[in-house]
Amino acid sequence: MTVMLRVALGIVGLLFAQAVVAADNPLSSWNDGPAKKAILEFVAAVTDENTKDYVPAEERIAVFDNDGTLWVEYPMYTQVFFALDRVKKLAPQHPEWKTKQPFKALLEGDMKTVGASGMKGLMELIMASHAGMSGDEFEQEVAKWLATARHPHLDCLYKECLYQPQLELLAYLRANEFKTFIVSGGGIQFMRPMTLKAYGIPPWQVVGSSIVSEFKTRDGKPEVVRMPKIDFIDDKAGKPVGIYQHIGRRPILAFGNADADMQMIQYTKAGKGRRLGLFVHHTDADREYAYDRDSHVGKLDKALDQADANGWIVVDMKNDWNRVFPFEE
Repeated sequence: MTVMLRVALGIVGLLFAQAVVAADNPLSSWNDGPAKKAILEFVAAVTDENTKDYVPAEERIAVFDNDGTLWVEYPMYTQVFFALDRVKKLAPQHPEWKTKQPFKALLEGDMKTVGASGMKGLMELIMASHAGMSGDEFEQEVAKWLATARHPHLDCLYKECLYQPQLELLAYLRANEFKTFIVSGGGIQFMRPMTLKAYGIPPWQVVGSSIVSEFKTRDGKPEVVRMPKIDFIDDKAGKPVGIYQHIGRRPILAFGNADADMQMIQYTKAGKGRRLGLFVHHTDADREYAYDRDSHVGKLDKALDQADANGWIVVDMKNDWNRVFPFEE
């Protein structure tokens, strides 16, 4: 049996096991309460042919933000830490970075200033540190980094900093014939190497920000090369555009964690029929982090104020999740 076949069978087995668990005990890491009740009732309604809320399987689209919704984003987005390692490596070739923001802040470990630079600043870091490589080379760099890089405070690999309740929700939705997509402000090519193994979401169901790529022949080999120019920022109002361009259907469920996800959830909820929009509220300083209105990443402010009026479900991490990470006892 080849290595690739063993990997493929392992993934199939994992997804099957997740589906069985979801069927027998759906959302076991979720405490009973309004959030869990809303999810279960929504899925039951849209999958029951005898209700007015029934949605055919091909239209059951669920979209999830990644950073802060499916895995840890604090004290800074995982991709920024990857960029930091790349910037440190390339810094001797770029003395101007010592005084140019957000490079200066990143090199000095000033994550608050990096966060304040927003998605535009993040994309500058990505362009400078991620460009020049072929697509294959970049994917290998990401995979190699994720295999060893550890979160500075949680003492685990970044790829292990996944939210167990969300893994269960993804499996539960797929067991009910939903198609699950990631729609994130993070780099699309940074996420794709890890989403299948981490979440069971294949790379073609990942929507994210991107830099320009061009077809070139280098040393006689045809390649796609990453260029130092922004192509698309899949954040805030860009998220509905990314959904429209990449998915081609309006979702019926959207899950985010920040004001930057509001437009995605508004777009989802504006469709006909029954819809569900949810936000993770990071309230657990003991098991993860507590942050919202004044945070330099994952700011959750306007959405908190507007949630009740708009029928958005706010998932309180401390109270709604009895387990946060897969590695917890």
